[in-house]
Amino acid sequence: MRRLRLTARARLTILFAALYAVGGTILLVITYVLVAQNVSVADINSPASDASFQKACANVATSPKPLDENLKFKCATSIKLGAAAAAGAQRRAMLDDLLLYAALTLVATTIVAAFAGWLIAGRILRPIHRLTEAARNASENNLSQRLDLNGPHDEIRELGDTFDAMLDRLEFAFLAQRRFIANASHELRTPLTVMRTTLDVVLAKRSPSNAELVAMGEDVRAEVSNADALITTLLALAQNEGTLRSSDRVDLGVIVSGVVERTDFGTLTREVRIDGADVEGDRLLLERLVSNLVSNAIRYNIPGGDVTVDVTASNDLVTLRIANTGTPVEPARVDEIFQPFTRLDERVGTEGFGLGLALVETIATAHGGTVGATALAAGGLEVVVRLPAASASAPVEAPAAVG
Repeated sequence: MRRLRLTARARLTILFAALYAVGGTILLVITYVLVAQNVSVADINSPASDASFQKACANVATSPKPLDENLKFKCATSIKLGAAAAAGAQRRAMLDDLLLYAALTLVATTIVAAFAGWLIAGRILRPIHRLTEAARNASENNLSQRLDLNGPHDEIRELGDTFDAMLDRLEFAFLAQRRFIANASHELRTPLTVMRTTLDVVLAKRSPSNAELVAMGEDVRAEVSNADALITTLLALAQNEGTLRSSDRVDLGVIVSGVVERTDFGTLTREVRIDGADVEGDRLLLERLVSNLVSNAIRYNIPGGDVTVDVTASNDLVTLRIANTGTPVEPARVDEIFQPFTRLDERVGTEGFGLGLALVETIATAHGGTVGATALAAGGLEVVVRLPAASASAPVEAPAAVG
């Protein structure tokens, strides 16, 4: 036998009606007991207390005809007993009527309360139905529906707002994932195409020489290293999206000095100004941030150009500025360079995957900071990273050895 399953609306309605019926029954019982205790026979008009009846008895008592005193006593007693019986019957009838009409009123009002409870339960559960419908319609390809609940800020409104916020995060994550996969697939296709072409050219010959095979191997190995570097950068970008593996107090100036000392600037002129600047964050990620900025300043430069690195600190802010000379950049397109796999037209054909500044922005955001770029009038860019300064109570991490 299949078990009957009541909806939440039906259960709420039954609960409302049951509570109303129980409360009404208790009120009815209390009212009945109070009336029964406080209304006695003496409180009810009876023939024994009626003025006309007493006058009639007085006439009988003063009648000139002699009457038997015993008879008069029995008459009076009979009248009193009859009056008491009539009063008792009237009291019982009054209590019975009170109980009957009160019970009928309770039944009628309970039915009205059940109907009102059905309507109220439906109104209360309406947002839940909308949430269920939105959850049922939500999928990877359709996360645009929102509840946008109105009304008082109660638990249901909070649930709806939380659900909308969850859909916002899911929609952003799925859109970012699709864009990320599409761009990554497109970017990974380049080294694979180069390797296939190199293999086809050499293997198409009947008897390729040893030198040709070695050159092919070197080309394939270079492209494999290129693809490996891309995958490593992709993983770093994905794994560090808004998260920190560790948070310690580190000196950003020491990190910048170490990166500058390990970097080959070639024919470029470097100008470095570093103040002590403590921040709270992950040392490895901050080194990656500085390394990417310095590498970009070198890679997208002109022969004999300049690279300027400047670290300053204020009471609550640490600022890292890295500027370089280079080809002019349209100011309207500066913000594009922080998007993954984005390289401006004049930068196409250079090394890199267009992920360096995207990773810089991710790391800066994870540390509670910001990053921005400005196109310089003479050419090149100035990138500015601002990070919150470390609190005075935070312990200072020992600086890593610079090799």
